[in-house]
Amino acid sequence: MGSNYSKMTSRQYYRSASFDYVRGLLNYSLSCCVNAVLQSFSATTELLDILNKWHPSDGTDERNVPWQLRNALEFMRDKSHPAPHEDFLKCLYHQAIRPFTQHDADEIFHLILNLSQEQMSDAAVAQEIRSLYEIKVETQVVCSKCKFIHRAPSSLFSLPLAICEGENTLEGCINSFFQLQKLRDSEKFNCERCDEKQPSTHEVKLVSLPPILCVHLKRFRNNGFTRKLFNKVTFPETFSNDIFAAGQSENADGLKADECYSLYAVVVHIGPAMFGHYTAFIRPNQDRWYYADDSCVQPVLIIILYAVFRDTAYLLLYRKKSLNSSG
Repeated sequence: MGSNYSKMTSRQYYRSASFDYVRGLLNYSLSCCVNAVLQSFSATTELLDILNKWHPSDGTDERNVPWQLRNALEFMRDKSHPAPHEDFLKCLYHQAIRPFTQHDADEIFHLILNLSQEQMSDAAVAQEIRSLYEIKVETQVVCSKCKFIHRAPSSLFSLPLAICEGENTLEGCINSFFQLQKLRDSEKFNCERCDEKQPSTHEVKLVSLPPILCVHLKRFRNNGFTRKLFNKVTFPETFSNDIFAAGQSENADGLKADECYSLYAVVVHIGPAMFGHYTAFIRPNQDRWYYADDSCVQPVLIIILYAVFRDTAYLLLYRKKSLNSSG
């Protein structure tokens, strides 16, 4: 799955070095997508901390996703373990995904989190997993005739941002996501108060943000066939909650002025839409970034990510922190 292209690119920019903390993951049956997402989960130390609160009393099941996810994340910290994620992959192959098939990293990200909640026997731990990533939004549709506001709350595990032709910025993509849209002609909304379709406005409002914010840069378009947008997206290493000011709901909760988000993982898709390869940049601590390309892991300067991979970054993971904290 484009592995030769990816490794050639990495050798071009990185010096070889050994590092014991970040484990490389062998590519089993074209598993680069799962490998990259697992690396992002491994860098999310909060997730393993939550999973370790779970003490199942009914034994273990080799097909239980949260159990195998916890094992994989623990084994990835053990440099002596020969295949830290092999059983986790088998678990996914048994019930959710097909081997030797290209998958979408955002879909795999959601799949693992959803199955981890559904198959978790401890409801409190399942809720903690959800709360770690959950973005709460509210869709508001306002009827232009009667002015009635139709509200529909929902939640997301990643913020899906469309990218445009040409240069993009993360802030611009966020503003577009929350931009008010007019519904006219065939898009008229069926107003329950008017009991007929009416011209309306549609808007998504932000209610709350999670400790871990996943941003999905939607590079794939499907108009009868799937194509990939290689347009560059400039994204900051740190940003404050002010970036969401335009999209906040009047009921917004938890958007504190003294908090910001710090980038700690990026899942990258290299190559064309149908024959690409997933890799990941991760910062497991505040000191150093690493580039994980399946079994190959190398230290890297953050400038390489911004200089080379802005047109292939696919998932951005940010951690909430206080503006007064360092790192």
